[in-house]
Amino acid sequence: MDMSFTMFGDATSTMLTLMIFLATTVLTFAIMASIRVHGAVRRRAAGIGGKLGNGAESTPQGRRKAGLSAAERIINYTQKHYGSSDSKDMKVLRKRLVNAGIYDPRAVAYFFLARLGLAVGLAGTTMVFAPGHGGSFFWMIVGGAGLFGYVMPSLYLDRRINARRDEHRAGFPDFMDLLVVCADAGLSMEAALDRVGRELGDSYPSLCANIHMANLEIRAGRTMTEALEHLADRLGLEEARSFATLIQQSEELGSSITEALRVYSDDMRHKRLSRAEEKAYSLPAKLSLPMMVCIFPVLFVVILLPVIVRFMTGTY
Repeated sequence: MDMSFTMFGDATSTMLTLMIFLATTVLTFAIMASIRVHGAVRRRAAGIGGKLGNGAESTPQGRRKAGLSAAERIINYTQKHYGSSDSKDMKVLRKRLVNAGIYDPRAVAYFFLARLGLAVGLAGTTMVFAPGHGGSFFWMIVGGAGLFGYVMPSLYLDRRINARRDEHRAGFPDFMDLLVVCADAGLSMEAALDRVGRELGDSYPSLCANIHMANLEIRAGRTMTEALEHLADRLGLEEARSFATLIQQSEELGSSITEALRVYSDDMRHKRLSRAEEKAYSLPAKLSLPMMVCIFPVLFVVILLPVIVRFMTGTY
C-alpha cells in the first residue's frame, strides 16, 4: 500500500513539475513572440513615418520649409558668385553698405536679389495694369518701371547713408567735447573712447555703435591709429579722418593729446555753428519758390477778384 502510494505520489509530482515547465515555456515563448511582433510593428511604423516625412512638402509647414531652403540656396549662390568678388565695383558696394550701417556678410547678395526682384516685379506689375497693351508707349512705361525698380535699392542706400552721415556730423562735436573731458580727467584714449561711446548711446545710436566697434578692434589687437582710420571709413566724415590723422601725428611727435583734442574740439564746434548759419542764410532763397507758388496767387486773387466782379456786373 505504501509502495503504491509512493509510486502514485511520485507520478503526480513529476506530472505537476512537467506541467509547470510546459506552462513556463509557453509563457516565455508567448512573451518573446509579443516582443518581436511589437518591434516589427514599431519598425514598420518608423518606415511609414519616414515615407510620410518625405512627402510632407504637401503640408503648409513643409512648403514653408522648402521655400526657406530654396531661398537660402539662392542667397548662397548669389553670395558665392557676386559677394566674394574683389573687383572695384564690389569694393565700392561693400563700402556703401557699411556706411549705410548694414554689416551682414551676405548683404551684397541681398542687394542684388532685391534689385532683380524689384526690377522684374515692377515691370511685371506695370505690364499687367498699364493701359495700351502692345504700343510703344506701353513698352516705354514697362521699361521705365523696370529701370526704377533696378535703381531703387541704390536710392535707398544713398538715402540711408545721407541720414546716418547727418547724424554722425551732428554728434561728432559732442564726441570731441566728451573726449576732452575724459582726457582732462586722466583717462587713456582707449578708456575715453569706451566711456564716450556709452554716454552717446541715447543721443546718437549709430555713432555709438561705430565707436563700440572701434573699441572692439583695439581689444582685438589693432593699433589706435588703425582703429580710428576704420572708424573714419565707417562714418564717412572728413572730420573723423582728420581726427585719426591728429591722433597719429600726436603719437608720432610726442605732443600732448589733450591740447590737440581741445583745439580740434573748438574747431568742430565752430564748424557746426558755421553750418547752422549757412542753413539760416540759405532759408530765404529756399522759401522764395514756395512763396511764389502758394502765396502770391492767393494775393493776386484777393486783390483782383473785386475788380473782376465789378467789371463783370457793370458796377465799376
